[in-house]
Amino acid sequence: MKPLELYLHIPFCVQKCKYCDFLSAPASMQERQDYVWSLCQKIRSYRELAKAYHVISIFIGGGTPSLLESSQMTDIVKALQETFSLDGDMEFTVEANPGTLTMEKFQTYRSLGVNRLSLGLQSAKDEELKCLGRIHSFADFLESYQMARRAGFANINVDLMSGIPGQTLPGWEETLRKTAELGPEHISAYGLIIEEGTPFYEMYGEDGKDRAQHEGELPDEETERLMYHRTREILEEYGFTRYEISNYAKPGFACRHNLGYWERAEYLGIGTGAASLIGNQRWNEGGEKITLSGKDQMEEYMFLGLRKMEGVSKAEFSGIFGCEIEAVYGDVIQKMCEKNLLEISGDFIRLTDFGIDVSNYVMSEFLL
Repeated sequence: MKPLELYLHIPFCVQKCKYCDFLSAPASMQERQDYVWSLCQKIRSYRELAKAYHVISIFIGGGTPSLLESSQMTDIVKALQETFSLDGDMEFTVEANPGTLTMEKFQTYRSLGVNRLSLGLQSAKDEELKCLGRIHSFADFLESYQMARRAGFANINVDLMSGIPGQTLPGWEETLRKTAELGPEHISAYGLIIEEGTPFYEMYGEDGKDRAQHEGELPDEETERLMYHRTREILEEYGFTRYEISNYAKPGFACRHNLGYWERAEYLGIGTGAASLIGNQRWNEGGEKITLSGKDQMEEYMFLGLRKMEGVSKAEFSGIFGCEIEAVYGDVIQKMCEKNLLEISGDFIRLTDFGIDVSNYVMSEFLL
């Protein structure tokens, strides 16, 4: 049996955040129940495929999965248990947001085998949370975090966001320190991206109709760069190691599920809009399957693998694709090394600190 990761998408939230372009929206209780029923049916439809795999990680994301009732989460996990062979030591993550959590939900998660929580904080400053359209305060987050600890969770991730309108470098440093002092095992620190179709795009996007009214509210490019560098410096003070461009963990707590994405492990996405990679085929739920060519797979190996701080392995590349990495990417690697954007350390090719600052450019160079 081959290893498999599972991702389940819960497309519901209390209200849409101003920056969010994920597939999610508010929904009635009946709509949520109908979706859960449909999701369970879809899970069970994979019985034949499941025979070839054992599940090494589950990630229930959204949206806001913690918006579901305990009974609904129980139904979903029961369908998974009936369909798939689940490893006893698998990582099982549920995304959760303050304002939707109770001790009863935490206890249900624990009873179902959930052993990792991902809590969406974004900022420790209430004015920034309000600007983002979050439904909670920092005090609400603290209550949820402490409740999770009392429920017995020993692996908690906290999501943070830099580059928020009106945010200053000292303000970001304060958020980092307040979060790190709580002692989570993992912190994901992302920079705000202004996506089309969001309220923030109308306010800050290149073609946003309200852009003129909000000129100067976003931190400038130099401040964002300093925020990024201070993130690593501050979190390292608290014992976190950056193992991926935006992710930091205490020793032994790197997210196994996300590492699987960056290492092109096979994963099955179930639920509205969820993506899958099985063999050399990719697809979104309800969408057409795309067969990846050898060239496609090489490109993915490089631009996903370079997100990891350890980089990509020359020996692994050769083992997977049957040729030396230099035969395909030798000129690009040499050029990036000469520009101090990549470095070679033994078997690994990885981004330099400077390369991380311009990682999108570096990765684009590996498109064949």
